[in-house]
Amino acid sequence: MQFTGSRRYNAEPETSMNCRLYLAVVVLSAAAAACSSEPPPAQAPATAPAPAVPEPAGPRNRAYVTNENSGDLTVIDLNTDTVVATIPLGKRPRGIQANREGTMLYVALSGSPNAGPGVDEKTLPPPDRSADGIGVVDVRLGKLVGVLPSGPDPETVVVSHDGTQLFVANEDAEALTVIDIARKAIVETIKVGGEPEGTGITPDGKRVYVTSEEDGAVIVVDIVARKKVKSIPVGPRPRSVAFLPDGSRAYVPSETGATLTVIDAVALKVHKTIQLGEGMRAMGTAVSPDGQTVYVTTGRSKLLLLVDTKTEKVTGSVEVGTRPWGIAVSRDGSAVYTANGPSNDVSIVDVATRQVKKKISAGKGPWGVAIIRE
Repeated sequence: MQFTGSRRYNAEPETSMNCRLYLAVVVLSAAAAACSSEPPPAQAPATAPAPAVPEPAGPRNRAYVTNENSGDLTVIDLNTDTVVATIPLGKRPRGIQANREGTMLYVALSGSPNAGPGVDEKTLPPPDRSADGIGVVDVRLGKLVGVLPSGPDPETVVVSHDGTQLFVANEDAEALTVIDIARKAIVETIKVGGEPEGTGITPDGKRVYVTSEEDGAVIVVDIVARKKVKSIPVGPRPRSVAFLPDGSRAYVPSETGATLTVIDAVALKVHKTIQLGEGMRAMGTAVSPDGQTVYVTTGRSKLLLLVDTKTEKVTGSVEVGTRPWGIAVSRDGSAVYTANGPSNDVSIVDVATRQVKKKISAGKGPWGVAIIRE
């Protein structure tokens, strides 16, 4: 190629051309010699690149824990029992529930100051109503994507089975607020009694139960009609509600009465009152997937109680930690998770052995637990 390119020098004197040809031959000879020699060996990198860490085998299986005092959400990988993320939420996240598809989490956020046991509410600062709302967490994105209006001081929340509505207990307003998720708007406010706290939706998706701490009652609300159906007296200071999978029974714990009220959910009347034992401060409730056991957290009593739904008696207890409140059961029923507020951790109870197999550190003041398995 270089010889072809030298045509533009044809008019030059012969001596000059000969010199240029000589130089070209020298250059080509040097290049050929370089090509025929072996290249120097490549030096190995100082450190080999770290191999990619694979995702845990099997489906994603995670617990989401609201932390009332640190204002965030702890995400626990239940395949490895380790914390994998912390998601900022807002003030006082407490009640939490996922939609049926497991794609969204709804969290009750409150601007009311935390009274806590033994605190005189008159000494507390005024509430920050701008902080009230229902936080919406996109599970796939792993972040808070919005806050819905909720009414004042939302404490617990449940999602309609079709995923279109939320039902929120507003402790300071003595009301159940109904939220249209798509419209991001409150569509109804229903008076349900003093200090409403626990909420639960029946397995058929037709009714919402709300506990009234002040009235010592459970108020049953028709979802379609958006009105009260009945008020059912239970033990004093009822804190939560859980249902058998077939919807035939509802279970309501009494914090100051140390009882578990069994409600006939068809006849809407009390079926039985189960004595939990002296000093038991019954709080959160959850039912095993097979419907054979009701699990009850006992707050300052530190225990998780096991109640047989056939004999309707307490059959065992496990000491899980300091003031357990929120509770959830794994989908296969093999484990129970309790949120232990003052000790800032979550206990994992092995159902088969009835022992705490591990405690996992969460944020400050863990309150509620929801489990999503994909």
